[in-house]
Amino acid sequence: MDFVTSTDGTRIAYHKFGNGPALILVDGAFCSKDFGPMVKLAPLLAETFTVIAYDRRARGDSGDTATYTIQREIEDLHALIKEGGESAFVYGISSGAVLALKAVAAGLPVTRLALYEPPFNIDGKYRKAPAGYICKLRTMISEGRKGDAVKYYLTKVIGVPAIFAFILKLTPNWSKMKANANALPYDAEIMGDGSVPDQIGTITTPTIAIAGEKSPAMLREAAQAVANKLKNGKYGILKGQTHNVSEKVLAPVLTDFFREKR
Repeated sequence: MDFVTSTDGTRIAYHKFGNGPALILVDGAFCSKDFGPMVKLAPLLAETFTVIAYDRRARGDSGDTATYTIQREIEDLHALIKEGGESAFVYGISSGAVLALKAVAAGLPVTRLALYEPPFNIDGKYRKAPAGYICKLRTMISEGRKGDAVKYYLTKVIGVPAIFAFILKLTPNWSKMKANANALPYDAEIMGDGSVPDQIGTITTPTIAIAGEKSPAMLREAAQAVANKLKNGKYGILKGQTHNVSEKVLAPVLTDFFREKR
């Protein structure tokens, strides 16, 4: 494990694997460099790239500051890019894909960008998070109610059935999700009202937005909408896949995309 120091002085922890062009992996809610989809994906991509998997601020071994803004997370990502060289490839999943999009729109030196199911709510036609949900998450975290925050995010923000949250609470993953719960308000701020940000229309970086064939329609439509809005975007669908995408299916798709010359 290594660290970089972000602009505001926060130390960001990361693992580095492999050799080749730098590729940074950006997690979604609940996940970290040691828990979630990047754990199995990183070694597969390390056969071709220098892969950096990191703890977003307030997760795992990374630090944090009292006042959060999305710009701080963009600066964290920029510090990691500089650690790998002058520029990097970036892959983001779920809310991490939205963070990656906003970082590229802000001008970070990303040469190719891959996104898996950024969870935008196109035209607001799908279920919306409750009003004031970000403040409610902040209150739960400030009161030390991490388990409540995890349950609330799962059931009220993402919209999974309550029975799923109950079953998950009985598994070893629950404690790992609680350990990263401090960052849930940050993911909520990144998502905002769930609409596709207008500023991504300025992005010229070659980008692929991918969705799983068996994922909810909202996620498939979101990936398609992002690809359509970008100046140099394309849409990909992975047969048989859901939001819990198989790393063995995803890795070859990412490798081919990042190795393209155009």
